[in-house]
Amino acid sequence: MVDWTILVPLGVLLIATICDLRTREIPDSLSIVLLAWGLIAKLAGWITLPWAALLLGLALGLVVTIPLFWVGGLGGGDVKLITALGWVMGPVGLGITLLAMAIAGGALALLALMRGQKDYAYVPAILFGAVVCGLCEWICQVDLV
Repeated sequence: MVDWTILVPLGVLLIATICDLRTREIPDSLSIVLLAWGLIAKLAGWITLPWAALLLGLALGLVVTIPLFWVGGLGGGDVKLITALGWVMGPVGLGITLLAMAIAGGALALLALMRGQKDYAYVPAILFGAVVCGLCEWICQVDLV
Protein backbone atom coordinates (compact mmCIF):
# COMPACT_ATOMS: atom_id res chain seq x y z
CA MET A 1 0.00 0.00 0.00
CA VAL A 2 1.30 3.49 -0.88
CA ASP A 3 2.08 5.64 2.13
CA TRP A 4 -0.79 8.15 2.20
CA THR A 5 1.52 11.00 3.23
CA ILE A 6 2.77 11.17 -0.39
CA LEU A 7 -0.75 11.95 -1.61
CA VAL A 8 -0.67 15.58 -0.43
CA PRO A 9 2.60 16.37 -2.24
CA LEU A 10 1.29 14.59 -5.35
CA GLY A 11 -1.90 16.65 -5.19
CA VAL A 12 0.12 19.87 -4.86
CA LEU A 13 2.30 18.82 -7.80
CA LEU A 14 -0.79 18.03 -9.88
CA ILE A 15 -2.12 21.53 -9.23
CA ALA A 16 1.33 22.99 -10.00
CA THR A 17 1.41 21.02 -13.26
CA ILE A 18 -1.93 22.46 -14.33
CA CYS A 19 -0.74 25.99 -13.45
CA ASP A 20 2.56 25.50 -15.28
CA LEU A 21 0.88 24.14 -18.41
CA ARG A 22 -1.69 26.95 -18.49
CA THR A 23 0.36 30.00 -17.51
CA ARG A 24 4.01 28.91 -17.17
CA GLU A 25 3.76 30.22 -13.59
CA ILE A 26 3.92 28.24 -10.35
CA PRO A 27 2.25 30.05 -7.46
CA ASP A 28 4.54 30.46 -4.44
CA SER A 29 1.62 29.35 -2.30
CA LEU A 30 2.05 25.78 -3.57
CA SER A 31 5.64 25.61 -2.31
CA ILE A 32 4.49 27.09 0.99
CA VAL A 33 1.77 24.42 1.24
CA LEU A 34 4.42 21.71 0.74
CA LEU A 35 6.65 23.24 3.43
CA ALA A 36 3.72 23.53 5.83
CA TRP A 37 2.57 19.99 5.05
CA GLY A 38 6.04 18.65 5.82
CA LEU A 39 6.11 20.46 9.15
CA ILE A 40 2.60 19.38 10.14
CA ALA A 41 3.17 15.79 9.03
CA LYS A 42 6.46 15.60 10.95
CA LEU A 43 4.99 17.11 14.12
CA ALA A 44 2.01 14.74 13.91
CA GLY A 45 4.32 11.75 13.46
CA TRP A 46 3.06 10.93 9.97
CA ILE A 47 6.53 11.45 8.51
CA THR A 48 8.97 9.20 10.31
CA LEU A 49 12.16 10.59 8.80
CA PRO A 50 14.34 12.40 11.32
CA TRP A 51 14.48 16.20 11.27
CA ALA A 52 18.02 16.03 9.93
CA ALA A 53 16.82 14.03 6.91
CA LEU A 54 14.13 16.60 6.14
CA LEU A 55 16.68 19.41 6.36
CA LEU A 56 19.09 17.41 4.21
CA GLY A 57 16.36 16.89 1.61
CA LEU A 58 15.67 20.63 1.57
CA ALA A 59 19.40 21.36 1.22
CA LEU A 60 19.73 18.78 -1.57
CA GLY A 61 16.85 20.42 -3.41
CA LEU A 62 18.59 23.80 -3.21
CA VAL A 63 22.06 22.52 -4.09
CA VAL A 64 20.81 20.67 -7.17
CA THR A 65 18.41 23.31 -8.49
CA ILE A 66 20.14 26.66 -7.84
CA PRO A 67 22.92 26.04 -10.41
CA LEU A 68 20.26 24.98 -12.95
CA PHE A 69 18.39 28.21 -12.24
CA TRP A 70 21.56 30.28 -12.74
CA VAL A 71 22.17 28.78 -16.18
CA GLY A 72 18.53 29.11 -17.20
CA GLY A 73 17.62 25.42 -17.07
CA LEU A 74 14.93 25.87 -14.40
CA GLY A 75 12.65 28.69 -13.39
CA GLY A 76 12.39 30.09 -9.89
CA GLY A 77 9.08 28.36 -9.29
CA ASP A 78 10.63 25.00 -10.21
CA VAL A 79 13.48 25.62 -7.74
CA LYS A 80 11.09 26.51 -4.91
CA LEU A 81 8.85 23.53 -5.64
CA ILE A 82 11.71 21.00 -5.79
CA THR A 83 13.29 22.44 -2.63
CA ALA A 84 9.99 22.20 -0.75
CA LEU A 85 9.57 18.67 -2.08
CA GLY A 86 12.98 17.81 -0.63
CA TRP A 87 11.75 19.02 2.77
CA VAL A 88 8.80 16.62 2.55
CA MET A 89 10.58 13.61 1.00
CA GLY A 90 14.05 13.71 2.50
CA PRO A 91 17.24 13.06 0.53
CA VAL A 92 16.54 9.48 -0.62
CA GLY A 93 13.01 10.20 -1.83
CA LEU A 94 14.15 13.40 -3.50
CA GLY A 95 17.10 11.61 -5.09
CA ILE A 96 14.78 9.05 -6.69
CA THR A 97 12.45 11.84 -7.73
CA LEU A 98 15.31 13.85 -9.28
CA LEU A 99 16.53 10.86 -11.28
CA ALA A 100 13.09 10.08 -12.71
CA MET A 101 12.47 13.80 -13.18
CA ALA A 102 15.66 14.15 -15.26
CA ILE A 103 14.58 11.30 -17.53
CA ALA A 104 11.10 12.78 -17.99
CA GLY A 105 12.58 16.26 -18.44
CA GLY A 106 14.84 14.95 -21.19
CA ALA A 107 11.83 13.47 -22.96
CA LEU A 108 9.98 16.79 -22.63
CA ALA A 109 13.02 18.64 -23.99
CA LEU A 110 13.14 16.36 -27.04
CA LEU A 111 9.42 16.84 -27.60
CA ALA A 112 9.80 20.62 -27.33
CA LEU A 113 12.74 20.50 -29.75
CA MET A 114 10.72 18.52 -32.29
CA ARG A 115 7.94 21.10 -32.00
CA GLY A 116 10.37 23.99 -32.38
CA GLN A 117 9.72 25.28 -28.85
CA LYS A 118 12.46 26.88 -26.83
CA ASP A 119 10.54 26.82 -23.56
CA TYR A 120 8.32 24.19 -22.01
CA ALA A 121 6.57 23.43 -18.74
CA TYR A 122 8.84 21.40 -16.45
CA VAL A 123 6.50 20.63 -13.54
CA PRO A 124 5.05 17.60 -15.37
CA ALA A 125 8.55 16.07 -15.12
CA ILE A 126 8.65 16.88 -11.39
CA LEU A 127 5.26 15.23 -10.92
CA PHE A 128 6.43 12.19 -12.88
CA GLY A 129 9.50 11.91 -10.64
CA ALA A 130 7.39 12.04 -7.47
CA VAL A 131 5.00 9.40 -8.83
CA VAL A 132 7.95 7.13 -9.64
CA CYS A 133 9.25 7.62 -6.08
CA GLY A 134 5.82 6.70 -4.68
CA LEU A 135 5.68 3.62 -6.90
CA CYS A 136 9.17 2.56 -5.82
CA GLU A 137 8.07 2.87 -2.21
CA TRP A 138 4.96 0.79 -2.90
CA ILE A 139 6.70 -1.91 -4.93
CA CYS A 140 9.66 -2.28 -2.58
CA GLN A 141 7.52 -1.93 0.56
CA VAL A 142 10.07 0.43 2.16
CA ASP A 143 9.65 3.92 3.57
CA LEU A 144 11.52 6.22 1.21
CA VAL A 145 9.48 9.27 2.15
